[in-house]
Amino acid sequence: MRPKPRRATIERRTGETDIRIELDLDGTGRHETDTGVGFLDHMLAQVARHGRVDLVVHARGDVHIDFHHTAEDVGIVLGQAIGQALGDKAGIARYGSALIPLDEALVQCALDLSGRPFLACSLPVAGKVGEFDAELAEDVFRAIAFNGGMTLHLAALAGKNTHHLIEAAFKAFARALAAAKQVEAGATDVPSTKGVL
Repeated sequence: MRPKPRRATIERRTGETDIRIELDLDGTGRHETDTGVGFLDHMLAQVARHGRVDLVVHARGDVHIDFHHTAEDVGIVLGQAIGQALGDKAGIARYGSALIPLDEALVQCALDLSGRPFLACSLPVAGKVGEFDAELAEDVFRAIAFNGGMTLHLAALAGKNTHHLIEAAFKAFARALAAAKQVEAGATDVPSTKGVL
């Protein structure tokens, strides 16, 4: 029997942003990102490439004010797309983790596609990367976790360069998601003693 496609298309329009995301969890890493925020586009490309998902993101927001609304709302919609594409989660590995170095930076990610949203984020970043406020990285991860129904832990074990720390975090998230979303050979049940996630 052919597996059911694990795809989602989500649109969100508010007075601050207009966002459309297309996601294929069983993709090859293809991506098309256009948010109006260059560094965010770069990070979303990491999620697609290292998470082995196909991702299309088109966003327009009030970036003349700042990047907060756009960054957070992209996280919201991406989280919703991940949750929808996972469906009932039958047969998935559920858990994923990764330890990613990027030059002097070393970031660990562990996640559980549990249906229980939680974020623990320890990234010592401040200031800006280009025009991107570094503190927005945590807002993006929080939005993904809470709208995707996942428990997400991110911790920097080493690093000084803000760009490296944030990029390593997105790559670690991508690799952890790649592991957690995998359908395990012969598995057909939801991976929980409760029978539902």
